[in-house]
Amino acid sequence: MKENRYSLSIISKKHYLCNMFHLDVNRFIEEKSLFFQKDKILVALSGGADSVALLRVLLALGYTCEAAHCNFHLRGKESDRDENFVRGLCNELNILLHVVHFDTQTYATKHRISIEMAAREMRYEWFEKLRQECDASVIAVAHHRDDSVETFLLNLIRGTGINGLKGIAPLNGHIVRPLLNASRQDILQYLEHLHQDYVTDSTNLQDEYMRNKIRLNILPMLGELNPSVSESIAETANRLAETSLVYNKEMAEAKNRVIKRNGNNLKAIHVERLLTEVAPASLLFEILYPLGFKPLQIKDIFHSLSGQPGKRFISPEWEAVRDREYLLLQTRTIESTTDPTPQLCIKTLDLSDDFIIPKEKDVACLDADKVISPLIIRKWQKGDKFVPFGMTGKKNVSDYLTDRKFSLFEKENQYVVCSDEKIIWLVGERSDNRFRITNTTKRVMIIRLQKER
Repeated sequence: MKENRYSLSIISKKHYLCNMFHLDVNRFIEEKSLFFQKDKILVALSGGADSVALLRVLLALGYTCEAAHCNFHLRGKESDRDENFVRGLCNELNILLHVVHFDTQTYATKHRISIEMAAREMRYEWFEKLRQECDASVIAVAHHRDDSVETFLLNLIRGTGINGLKGIAPLNGHIVRPLLNASRQDILQYLEHLHQDYVTDSTNLQDEYMRNKIRLNILPMLGELNPSVSESIAETANRLAETSLVYNKEMAEAKNRVIKRNGNNLKAIHVERLLTEVAPASLLFEILYPLGFKPLQIKDIFHSLSGQPGKRFISPEWEAVRDREYLLLQTRTIESTTDPTPQLCIKTLDLSDDFIIPKEKDVACLDADKVISPLIIRKWQKGDKFVPFGMTGKKNVSDYLTDRKFSLFEKENQYVVCSDEKIIWLVGERSDNRFRITNTTKRVMIIRLQKER
């Protein structure tokens, strides 16, 4: 009799713990408005403990689910083992399973990215395509609280702004994370109470990767100082997530105050306005960090704002240079893809009495008999001089462009047309006075800058 009561007590406790897990997950889903009871959920199912628990709890809560499994063929027999396991599990649970096979190594090589990034890109691209095909409302992935804590620490170690210290978001587009309030221990206990098997990715047990080092080494050490360290960090991340809403709103308004856009992917940050903001260094960080500049780089850029113009900083896709009033930013692909050598249309005709000299800046009108062919178009060089139209003395091209308040990037992209090594036209700006049309001119050369179509 005592044994029966003991057995019933164990069963009752297990039932209670399962119910508590269900209630906690359901409460989190409702609090974050992740999805609704009528929605179909596409569950990302790797076969690991987290994704298996996710599928089981959503089914227990009465949601309609389909499962999606990716075989990346990165771990040999382990990858096939995982696929076989999820097939068996879904067959047992009577759940429709979608499986895709990826050549991850080839994709990574082709796109010149890491294996990890390749797997991520292919996975989420396929999930979204599948979500639409099976008419699911959301894609549920099994990130939990410990994953969010690892992300927090990972970003803290690498260096990040406040937006990198929010942990993992419970909702991102069609991606939802219903287990984000549950710990890894909660998940394992839940599966134990269900007597539910799962597979283990052997690479998760190796500390070669930074995230694994945090999981296997750093967090256990922090746990010795504070047994509730994961809960404490998660709570801090939650508070920062709320704080970031106010922070991002203020930053967006500040960006509008200091950023000037000049077209052609060129941005200009007004230095004086930036420095009068409440937190100028943080504002500069929020502008530059998304463009690929590193935290230490951004610190150097900030210090350069009080120095002499001309210093350059490079990120993978952007270039920043300190000009007079502005910190200029432009994509590094501009010169090679959107700033080709200007195309010119050249015509020569006899000067007639009714000829009217064009006034457009994109047209140069010259005395054809003073011009020696062939004409050469090139970017201006240090030491170049010309006689600006209407003047009699020579002027350095660099001084002319400075007087016209050209930015450093605009100066670099200025072309000239030369005749016998003499500049006859600063393209789009001013012709050389020595080649102007006079009372003795008989033939006119018209050089027109072709517009892009």
